[in-house]
Amino acid sequence: QVQLVESGGGSVQPGGSLRLSCEPSVSASSIYCMAWYRQAPGKERTGVAGIYKHNSYTFYGDGVKGRFTISQDNAKNTLYLQMNDLKLEDTAVYYCAATTGLYCPGLDPNLHAYNFWGQGTQVTVSS
Repeated sequence: QVQLVESGGGSVQPGGSLRLSCEPSVSASSIYCMAWYRQAPGKERTGVAGIYKHNSYTFYGDGVKGRFTISQDNAKNTLYLQMNDLKLEDTAVYYCAATTGLYCPGLDPNLHAYNFWGQGTQVTVSS
């Protein structure tokens, strides 16, 4: 069983930045792929960005490329999401996801594609 703990959410004005963190309860070697999803009020959860643990290959969803950067620090066993130039529409609860299988689901809208999920951290962008 993998537990994921997110942190770093908060409130920021448009154009501001935040960095989210996600720490798995197990070592990185047991995780194959991780991702960030977000869910805005009244909307479905959608993929934001993902990363392969073994080679740090990254992929991004629509609307965030060029503004958000996903990265990992294997020494600290931590996943990050650096969010710059935040917009009002980025307001959502952000979730960290992980899979221990040998297949990376990408940003699959089927939430069962990832085995494990964090509890979420709120990001609010408002003026």
